[in-house]
Amino acid sequence: MTDNPVFPCNFVIFGATGNLATKKLLPALCRLEQAGRLPEGMQFIATGRREWNDNEWKEHLRSVLHERLQARFDETVCNHFVQRFIYVRGELHDLALYQQLGQELAKPRMGICSNAVFYLSIKPADFQSVIKNLDKSGLAQPRGLHRVVVEKPFGEDIESAQALNRLLHEHFDEQQIFRIDHYLGKDTVQNLMVFRFANTLIEPLWNRNFIDHIQITAAETMGIENRADYYDHAGALRDMLQNHLMQLLTVVAMEPPPVMDADALRDEKVKVLRSIRPISKRSVHAHAFRAQYGAGSIDGEHVVGYQDEPGVEPQSITETFVAAKFYIDNWRWRGVPFYLRTGKRLAETRSMVAIRLRHPPQQLFRSTPLESISPNWIILSIQPEESMRMEVHVKQPGLEMNTRVISLNASYRKDDEVALDAYETLLLDVVHGDRTLFIRFDEVEWAWRVVDPILKSWAQERDFIHTYPAGSWGLFEANRLFDAEDQEWRNSL
Repeated sequence: MTDNPVFPCNFVIFGATGNLATKKLLPALCRLEQAGRLPEGMQFIATGRREWNDNEWKEHLRSVLHERLQARFDETVCNHFVQRFIYVRGELHDLALYQQLGQELAKPRMGICSNAVFYLSIKPADFQSVIKNLDKSGLAQPRGLHRVVVEKPFGEDIESAQALNRLLHEHFDEQQIFRIDHYLGKDTVQNLMVFRFANTLIEPLWNRNFIDHIQITAAETMGIENRADYYDHAGALRDMLQNHLMQLLTVVAMEPPPVMDADALRDEKVKVLRSIRPISKRSVHAHAFRAQYGAGSIDGEHVVGYQDEPGVEPQSITETFVAAKFYIDNWRWRGVPFYLRTGKRLAETRSMVAIRLRHPPQQLFRSTPLESISPNWIILSIQPEESMRMEVHVKQPGLEMNTRVISLNASYRKDDEVALDAYETLLLDVVHGDRTLFIRFDEVEWAWRVVDPILKSWAQERDFIHTYPAGSWGLFEANRLFDAEDQEWRNSL
């Protein structure tokens, strides 16, 4: 191998026993192994605090893969994947962990190769310790060689994001830094750009002349799942809206890039963020609404309210639901409201973009008022289904000239095609060094600028928060964000 190979020889996972690695990262890597997409010479190093030896870690990993992959579990492939791993026990704040890693990375394997991916599958509060210790132990050297993957949220406000970025750039070049947002790896999100820019049928409609408003929803039935130590200090605005939903907004609203490369794509996304109308302090309540789930029922089972979850601070007012309205002040989108909402313990797990088109200028076929006509929608379902649909009016059978709405389904996956998990796509890009679907810091910074007035306003309001019953779609009060009486949340396909 060369001194700077295309593929990294080592893949180090900090926090390998944690929730994210267990549910997403390790199963995705094993599926890539099954597809034959991982370089044969790559070694994986798992770090954690548990007092395990290599064999105990490998038994744990087999159990995780069997549980998570289920029908896709292939014992032969998984055993080969498990044998790629070694386990290094240590504390993230202890320099001894990094010295052990250095010894493992220095061992000759498959010829001369020293470059590595350092994947920070850890709490954001620990990012700083890991980055500093990588430098102190010499693992950040030589500069420009390794890759570091940072999970969201990138900071907890604009000031902390800027500080984290400065710290990263003290030890790594921008080309080494992969700020990951798994929503950008989802097929439907990538297909959205094809849907828009490869179809002359769609792109002419994609502007303020034809679109009434746009809704972006990320709803979950699950609660905080023993993550109170993180979530109770983050909340839904930081955890989801500032990153996932804001990234979806940029993909929906961006102009066509001149070429499909990493920087050209991200340039257009930044232009969208810079064009979002600032929210003044006095208008925060007209643009954002927050709430917290109380006790209720999910799939027929009783669940406790947020304040009764283990580890949540007494009388916490951390939001588990947030809805917000934004305007993009540019030529294409001036005056079109973008409604974003996300929440836990809602009625369904569903992520989608719903685009409502304007009413026809004149109603010819019925004597009912114009406002009562069902509007046309374009629905981009991200999960659990992956599909693109367009709703149009057709004539009902019979003598009268009445209409009804039908759905034109543009689902793109064939029955025999297996869906790629978003993490599979992004992890493969990390291995290849492709940063197209990763976030540049100016995207992060401008997204924080957009939500910063909301954060500061809510930080001063510590006495009260609305509650909604678990298993519902939130509260009616969120409807006050709408600009028109005929606008309402789209909850289903």
